[in-house]
Amino acid sequence: MNTNRPRPGVSGVASADRVLTVLTAFRIGDAALSLAELANRTGLIKSTIMRLVVSLEKYGLVTRLADGNYILASEVVRLNAVYQDSHDVGRHIMPRLHQLTEESGETASFYVRHGAYRLCQYRVNSPHRLRLHLQPGDMRPMDQAAGAQALQTPYAVAKAGIIPFYSCGATDPHASSVALPIYDAQEELLGALVISGPANRLSLERAQTLYEVLREAADELTRSLGGKPLYGTDQAKRKPRKDE
Repeated sequence: MNTNRPRPGVSGVASADRVLTVLTAFRIGDAALSLAELANRTGLIKSTIMRLVVSLEKYGLVTRLADGNYILASEVVRLNAVYQDSHDVGRHIMPRLHQLTEESGETASFYVRHGAYRLCQYRVNSPHRLRLHLQPGDMRPMDQAAGAQALQTPYAVAKAGIIPFYSCGATDPHASSVALPIYDAQEELLGALVISGPANRLSLERAQTLYEVLREAADELTRSLGGKPLYGTDQAKRKPRKDE
């Protein structure tokens, strides 16, 4: 049992305390939590947790998976987006996404790491009818997709010199993407700037022509967030690698 977290009381705002105790039991790096893990972290009995999860599921805060484990759900993402917007992060990101979509004709997104998944936090869809239908809050696996690879890139590696990650068919056999990681002023990874589209349209050759656009947008975003731009003119002469 977790002795660091006080057990919720039995009067007054006990119900709200218990719900928040379950919700805040999730930590960075968790892919999913079992009922036993939630009980261990909260100090609540399993039957109580199951009742509380019903309310959390009702409001879209928690989802019960087919294997019986629990993960945070899309409402948490929405609240995070509200939080980020209140701290001006969204105001920095969205103009760059619009810029990327306008210049590339493809969908531009900003992904963040969410445990064993990558989460689409912001997105501007391509004007084309044929496009990938994802929305902010949707989660994708940490596979070999360009965005996932960018989200696993330490600052030291990026600083030493990297080229955009390109993938084709990594998550979806019909989709391609090109991405770069974004860091803040403390050199912490914030997320990944991603251009994605149908594989027959966003080929490796097409991605290469978008490198300069992506590089400039990444540097502008990093600079506006108080970080030091990493993708200068020397790297602009290099081609993206193909990692499927």
